[in-house]
Amino acid sequence: MRRLPLVLRNPSFGRIWAGQLLTQAASRMFQVGAVWWLVGRAGGGHRGLASGLFLMVSTLPAVALAPVVAGIVARCAHRTVLAGAAAVAGVSAGMAAVLAYAGMLPMAAAYVVGLVLAACQAVFDPCLTTSVPELVEDADIESATGFELSTQSVAGLCGGLLGPLVVDAGSVAAVVAVCAAAYLLAALLVGATRFPRTGAGDAGADGPPPRRRALRQILADLPFIRRVLVCFAAANVFTTAVYVVMPLYTREVLHATGSTVASLEAALGAGTLVGSFSGGRLPGRPVAVGSVCLAVMATALGLPGLFAGHAAAVVSMAVVGWCVGVIGVRFVALFQRLVPADDKPGFFAVMQALLGATFPVSSLVFGALGDHLTARTLCLVQGAGLVPVALALWWLGGRAEDRRVPVGQPSTGAAT
Repeated sequence: MRRLPLVLRNPSFGRIWAGQLLTQAASRMFQVGAVWWLVGRAGGGHRGLASGLFLMVSTLPAVALAPVVAGIVARCAHRTVLAGAAAVAGVSAGMAAVLAYAGMLPMAAAYVVGLVLAACQAVFDPCLTTSVPELVEDADIESATGFELSTQSVAGLCGGLLGPLVVDAGSVAAVVAVCAAAYLLAALLVGATRFPRTGAGDAGADGPPPRRRALRQILADLPFIRRVLVCFAAANVFTTAVYVVMPLYTREVLHATGSTVASLEAALGAGTLVGSFSGGRLPGRPVAVGSVCLAVMATALGLPGLFAGHAAAVVSMAVVGWCVGVIGVRFVALFQRLVPADDKPGFFAVMQALLGATFPVSSLVFGALGDHLTARTLCLVQGAGLVPVALALWWLGGRAEDRRVPVGQPSTGAAT
């Protein structure tokens, strides 16, 4: 008999997953809506730089706050951290919405709101990843990882679709108001959830307290994982630029409205969702699968630059999203099993920081380039930049096998 999906047979995990869906959808909705507002209305002659600067500000907290987040997640009850982060974001967005409806919210305030929401998300996401063993049995870790990673794609579908449409139909004030409601509902859901396996992987009540190590030491003891993270950080320089390039492409090449931006965001989210749930079924070791996915992404990112048109852009975003979903579920599941339990709070915080470190640079660089190069040229730059990263990851996998480094066996569980 086929079992129910994890989010239905484990109500605690289901509520936490719903809370993550709400927070990430709200964050994505605000980001996409604000970028389209800057590109279409408020950015003026420097819309590329303005939107790139906004995305840079929105990604800095994940990098700058990594040591602080690791300490908070390690010391505090995870339910309290998750509910508190969502509540702070909700209150902040609510205050911004009130000012916006009163006509007292200047453009610069959008950057401040983006910074605050990103800081709350920088706490929420690694805390949730660390909390997975407290919510599910070991046999369900990969399924939980699939649901957790699929949240980003579902959030892309919801937030990415609504953000530009609401801006075109109304204003940024409406976007911020919806975000505030989503964050506050997430805080209520998390606050009402019981963590049935709290303390899983830690020392018993009568044993010694779990050891907490410096972030640098954690990565120093995981050389293979460290090199993999560096490869993906380099890949992010080119992949995350889509959040700047696609709105510019819509404006300059397609001459379209927010509904087109929404369709591209939806294609990216749908592709990521499919990849998150199908990644566990693909044969091969994670490094081999990741290398092939990066090569496919390089081709897909360059496609709109070679063939201008809405269809090419939609196909490109769908393929890129699928590759992102596959890579995410394979490697995060691998890290959940290889990283010692006591090191997980620090590891997932530093993982988020390392992977996000290039996002601010990518946003600012591609945003500035967008004022001088055509959007089609930027697509080709993205694709070309991923090629050496794919080759480096492939070489790393071959070298690890030669040295018999444990790089993970093919997954047999489906993320359902």
